[in-house]
Amino acid sequence: MGITKENIIAELVANDYRTATVFKKYNIDFCCNGNRTLNEACEKKRIDVAKVINDLGEVAQQQADDGTDYKSWPIDLLVDYIEKKHHRYVTNKIEEIKPFLSKVVKVHGEHHPELETINDLFLASSEDLLAHMQKEEVVLFPFIRKMVEAKEQGKKLENPHFGTVENPVSMMKVEHETEGDRFAKIASLSNNYTPPADACTTYRVTFSMLKEFEDDLHKHIHLENNIVFPKAMAMEREF
Repeated sequence: MGITKENIIAELVANDYRTATVFKKYNIDFCCNGNRTLNEACEKKRIDVAKVINDLGEVAQQQADDGTDYKSWPIDLLVDYIEKKHHRYVTNKIEEIKPFLSKVVKVHGEHHPELETINDLFLASSEDLLAHMQKEEVVLFPFIRKMVEAKEQGKKLENPHFGTVENPVSMMKVEHETEGDRFAKIASLSNNYTPPADACTTYRVTFSMLKEFEDDLHKHIHLENNIVFPKAMAMEREF
């Protein structure tokens, strides 16, 4: 069955992450606000939905490169992957980007005052993301692993202190939305990470790093919001 305007964006990306490139092209949020139909998103952006469907169709017809089907992965493998790939990436990149951004603000901030705001947004995001990931690693992900173990061994699942997995999931989704909004502001202030004509090499590298960070964050949030969280809630209902 082909893609229609009634398809849910999050489901399209969950089934084939390569479709994310199309949504990025049209600046359609597929991670934090992915639970909308194509038609709803396109109407809001005043985009021709037929063009988007055509582009999505072309992506679907392309031969898969190493396109990983994350939706088919067991949920415990997914959370392991997120921790080792995306959480480590965020932790390492924050420490890498901070000094670059600080230097660019000092050197270019007078002529480009938006850099100060970009720096403030990134620092706030860094602090909140580190706390967010710790909550996932200490609270949510261990419970997901316990569910998998209980299911495999036919054991009874002990009630978690947070009541139901839907509670930490709701909190994580709110925090994801906050970070999505912050990076949307950074992208806007930086003209979608386009360095100005007077930008030095450090300035250009910093913008490239910020763009890569945002791209990774979008995939990170997508994996959780659209695949891990629904799987976790569905698994809990089986007990």
